[in-house]
Amino acid sequence: MPTPSTKELIKIWSQVAAHSFGGPAGQIAVIHQLVVEKKKLISEERFLHALNFCMLLPGPEAQQLATYMGYIMAKWRGGLIAGGLFILPGFLSILALSYLYVLFNDVKLVQGLFYGIKPAIIAIVLAALYKISKKSLKSAFHWIIAALGFISLFFFNLSFPLVVFLSALLGILYGKWIKGDELYNKDNVDTEFSSLPSSLQTFKTLVTWLIIWFFPITLTLLILGPQSTFHTLNLFFSKMSLVTFGGAYAALSYVAQQAVDIYGWLQGTEMLDGLALAETTPGPLIQVVQYVGFMGAYRFPQAFNPLFSAFLGSVLTTWMTFAPCFLFIFTLAPYIEFIRGQKVFTDALSAITASVVGVIFNLSLWFVLKALFEQSEHVENYIFDFSYPIPSTIDWIAASICLVALALQFHFKKGLFTILGICTSLGILAKLL
Repeated sequence: MPTPSTKELIKIWSQVAAHSFGGPAGQIAVIHQLVVEKKKLISEERFLHALNFCMLLPGPEAQQLATYMGYIMAKWRGGLIAGGLFILPGFLSILALSYLYVLFNDVKLVQGLFYGIKPAIIAIVLAALYKISKKSLKSAFHWIIAALGFISLFFFNLSFPLVVFLSALLGILYGKWIKGDELYNKDNVDTEFSSLPSSLQTFKTLVTWLIIWFFPITLTLLILGPQSTFHTLNLFFSKMSLVTFGGAYAALSYVAQQAVDIYGWLQGTEMLDGLALAETTPGPLIQVVQYVGFMGAYRFPQAFNPLFSAFLGSVLTTWMTFAPCFLFIFTLAPYIEFIRGQKVFTDALSAITASVVGVIFNLSLWFVLKALFEQSEHVENYIFDFSYPIPSTIDWIAASICLVALALQFHFKKGLFTILGICTSLGILAKLL
């Protein structure tokens, strides 16, 4: 694959970033459609291999997947452009909306602009799920793994790392008695990733990103002291980036509980407003933590003007959340690419890929629940832990827009931008009327 120029990389990942709505499921679908299907810059097998790895990491899997894809295209340059641009639109949007929120306390008009996007994303996610399923579910065994992965996550709320570990174990056992499906092989591996990186190179990468990550922490500690709001934000969101497995959905419940009940940075209703902002703006859903940092610094501004303090809180929170993501990808991607061509990992990886189909289906249903229904019921006992929609609370306008999106996607075979454009227009029209 020829290495894209910087201009080409910026163009590609700007398109991805501008249309990365809908949480992890929608963003993964957008990356798949633009990078794999339309541009054909990454193969289906390589995309799934990278997705498997990013699902295992703490933090936002979609942003890490974008960084990984960029790294494959053009090493550090590609990873920084892809990962950075994936974050930038969301950062600017959340920052602007956060200021509107604290100044006017009303963002309903802005939310209305994005009303039609959520139902459209459902169609895009289902199309990506269908195409990925065709590529990765090549036997009855893989269909069973995908179904078990979905059931484990949706009905029992098991952790994703546990589901992946069990899937890999079943894949290895399956491969010992029945010939495994070689989804990955040497022929698909670039020569540049055919050998392991040197220990020195890995050490340099690790140290570089640790310095980048900890520089703001050290600076705020020295200037403002250990009791400052900014130092507390730095430490809290650094910890959050390391302990929240399972992507944004797992992280947000942890952040909400700590930010509201422990630190008092914002109230429960304000946290829900922030989640609404993040869901209706481009970029990773985890970007809602920027709003949390904004509100915390605004409410406890130290010696600064509250509005300027809020800006610093936004920047530091975003830095602490995403710097570890770049560290993980740039340090570990060469190793992950190397094992892609090793036969010993083939059976395990193909089973993990099948389980990821179940994961994406689980994320898709979660998004349908949030996009089309106003209320849901939660079941939690000794066996089950899941939510289901209350049929009487369906949003019929959103459901109608979703049907339009499904028709455009599957019957008329329209492109991503056409679908989003038509559905956004319908959403704005519905709000105006």
